Amino acid sequence: MIDYAPFILSFKLALTTTIILFIISLPLAWYLSQTNSKSKPIIEAITALPIVLPPSVLGFYILVVLSQNSPVGSFFSEVFDISLVFNFTGLVIASCFYSLPFMVQPLQSGFESLNKNMLEASYISGKSKFETLLKVALPNIKPSLLTALIVTFAHTVGEFGVVLMVGGSIPEETKVASVAIYEMVEVMDYAGAHFYSGVMVAISFVVLFSVYLFNQKHKKKIGIV
Repeated sequence: MIDYAPFILSFKLALTTTIILFIISLPLAWYLSQTNSKSKPIIEAITALPIVLPPSVLGFYILVVLSQNSPVGSFFSEVFDISLVFNFTGLVIASCFYSLPFMVQPLQSGFESLNKNMLEASYISGKSKFETLLKVALPNIKPSLLTALIVTFAHTVGEFGVVLMVGGSIPEETKVASVAIYEMVEVMDYAGAHFYSGVMVAISFVVLFSVYLFNQKHKKKIGIV
């Protein structure tokens, strides 16, 4: 019998991570797109680190920071009686770090492509920076916004190294689909691994196809293609 719990947990993790990262990344991407500060390259480099760092390295340091032996982990354990590792909370925190650039970079690119005159007109009309972001900038970067949301979701669904380091493999708590596939291969359950892997491939293809299709239609609509 097929256990669908890892898929449900993967989608729950991806949805939670995507929502949190959108809230965090929106002001960050907006700031990076508008600033000329000398600190901009530093912030961009830190944001992009998860792209180049091996997942095991990132997962290890997140595990160290969140463990109860660290000041952060100890604080949450003593004050709130919350453990930040080997549970769903730890997976969410780790996933937010790992998927951060996949949300920030498309949004930043979209904001940077906006017509500056449009933004200046918004400021002149009396709108604040926050209002300009929500009512002017965001509605005009729909392809970038869709790319950021969908790719972040899909990337989180496919995570393995980071979630395994921080969450382990606890059924219905931290055992996501990618971890389940790894364990099936270990015990030579290739039929199960084929099924799980096939579902992941199908999901990845549908996600990417949807993004490219939407972007192509959007370009045709505005007369670029």
